[in-house]
Amino acid sequence: MKGSRLQNFKVIVLAAALALLILLFPRPVLSQHSDSPEGKDTPEKSASAKNVSAKAHDSGAWPGHLPDGQPDVQGVWITAQYGMSCLKDPSRGVGCFTDHDGPNGDNGQPVRKFASRIIDTPDGEIPYQPWAKARQQYLLTNYFAPSKPEFLDPQQLCFPLGPVRQFTWHDVQIIQYDGYVIFAHEGSHVYQIIPLDGHPHVGPKLKLWMGDSRGHWEGNTLVIDVTNNNSKGRLSRAGDFASDKVHNVVRINFIDAHHARYEAQFDDPSVYTRPWTFGFDLKRGIMEQTSGDNGAGGDANYEQWEEACYEGMNNEVDRALTSAEPIGTDPSQK
Repeated sequence: MKGSRLQNFKVIVLAAALALLILLFPRPVLSQHSDSPEGKDTPEKSASAKNVSAKAHDSGAWPGHLPDGQPDVQGVWITAQYGMSCLKDPSRGVGCFTDHDGPNGDNGQPVRKFASRIIDTPDGEIPYQPWAKARQQYLLTNYFAPSKPEFLDPQQLCFPLGPVRQFTWHDVQIIQYDGYVIFAHEGSHVYQIIPLDGHPHVGPKLKLWMGDSRGHWEGNTLVIDVTNNNSKGRLSRAGDFASDKVHNVVRINFIDAHHARYEAQFDDPSVYTRPWTFGFDLKRGIMEQTSGDNGAGGDANYEQWEEACYEGMNNEVDRALTSAEPIGTDPSQK
């Protein structure tokens, strides 16, 4: 009898343990081939959109269209070349110099500038007003030996980077629902929700790290109007900045199933002498090239990683505050 009771007790414990494991085991949330987060209630049309998306990609037809009429561009997209240290050339170091730890190249002279990602100014430079250019240079000069918290780039403190710069750091998964496009950024779990129904922006007094976005489609181009940015995220590690009055118009032209072009216009009369546009190329995550495949192959199982951010994680760019006096005078305080 004791053996029978013990056996029954073991069975009960085993069943309870299995039930607990089933309940707690994490289910996939974001992957290359899921068009909406699994485990969440979604509208029935969104489930249909998932089927349309799968058929479109499997058949090679592009673009497929979702039930609400949106071009189906869901999946993981990455920048053709990462870079946050220099807006003009992502291969450069902080301030667009070769040496990542100082303002000069190997010969003690500034290195030659390469092709700019600022695409509509004659010299490939941000058209700062004189005081704003001096402010950017003040932040850049003190970046290398920061003596005030303002000299630390916000990314070093794990703050969101803003709606444009966030695209230049890690991957983004595009997820579409009826009347919405969602950008789920891999870096620090930042996201943007873009409604497409045309309702107005929030009131001007509300300032947000990623701004307030409203979008619409023009053919295969997603146009996003972004206001209400608190502009605390800056535009690069070199101290490039906008004010909280900046107005961004972002255009993402999906060229084909694997390539897109991202362009963002900055309009901020309080900082710049004219509007200017920052542009770079995107490619689908499965387009990671292997030798000899001409970009046609790649990893069909490409997926985002879970990535958190904590202060001090980037040893190459993080520097403790020093006790030195700031170099120069803050032009905005004159």
